[in-house]
Amino acid sequence: MKNALRIGVLCVLLVLLAFPIFAAGGQEEGTAKKVGILMPTKSLQRWNQDGQYLKSKLEAKGYKVDLQYANNQVATQVSQLENLVTAGNKILVIASIDSTALKGALAQAKSEGCLVIAYDRLIMDTENVDYYATFDNYKVGTLQGNFIVEELGLKSGKGPYNLEVFGGSPDDNNAYLFNQGAMDQLQPYIDKGQLVINSGQTEMSVIAISAWKAEGAQARMDNLLTAYYADKKVDVVLSPNDSLAQGIVASLKSAGYGTASKPYPVLTGQDCDKINVKMMINGEQSMSVFKDTRTLAERVVTMVSEIGEGKKVTVNDTESYDNNVKVVPSFLCDPVFADKNNYKELLIDSGYYTIDEIM
Repeated sequence: MKNALRIGVLCVLLVLLAFPIFAAGGQEEGTAKKVGILMPTKSLQRWNQDGQYLKSKLEAKGYKVDLQYANNQVATQVSQLENLVTAGNKILVIASIDSTALKGALAQAKSEGCLVIAYDRLIMDTENVDYYATFDNYKVGTLQGNFIVEELGLKSGKGPYNLEVFGGSPDDNNAYLFNQGAMDQLQPYIDKGQLVINSGQTEMSVIAISAWKAEGAQARMDNLLTAYYADKKVDVVLSPNDSLAQGIVASLKSAGYGTASKPYPVLTGQDCDKINVKMMINGEQSMSVFKDTRTLAERVVTMVSEIGEGKKVTVNDTESYDNNVKVVPSFLCDPVFADKNNYKELLIDSGYYTIDEIM
């Protein structure tokens, strides 16, 4: 009887050893290796790059990855998030469309034991976001503002120059950080009269372009040129990203810019999209802030791996990113700027693009 009991206990132990129930962090092993990734849209080059790079790197580490794009439709992204939770994805990487629209779905995710990494866009107004991975967004704006200062020789007293300012999508928290970083550099020269904003438009409620759409920037630039520049020219345009810069350049071309007598203004951007690198080479755009998406994706892969292995997640900022409910532990990657003088070193020599892709 005792031998039979011992054999029974031994069989139970062998079964438990053969089928481990829990992995690191208390998650079931099957679900601990499932990662859901939500990206906003395929209409912008960078989100395609980010999503595919994350997917390939995580799959190489043995994760099962469900990557979805929402075509910039908030309701679609909410539904996708709910479906990822239902499907048992316990680690979620989310680049939100509307930074405040996911609260309900994230509460459900937390109740199911999910951990959430906000990807490059801080998710606002909820406690149910665990980590944030991004570039230093204030520094992005600082790089743009400083480029304008240096390019125009403002420190040596040059001017006045006519400036117009564009803002990013009003539902993206990063747009406000980009704007603040840039305007902190430019405001002293506005106050001195070296930079003149003929439209007087600087408030985000006026200058913001919904969904970062090029056509929205083109329409606003058309209106500015018609209303304020019929008898003068614009010398510099602060554009927070490349999609807006594309729209701005289209408007400027239609207004006759790009000639010896009416050269393109100094124009900033961000993301180093292929078409915008070509625009820099052609003299249509002056610079773009380069955020190497490989760097950000690699950091998120590391964070996911740390979560999956039950390790402490590495962050380098625990003070800056308050989402109105909590300060979200963050990892900030460093951006740099590219222009016609250094694009080859940054973008070609590093393997980010081939020369054929941008020529």
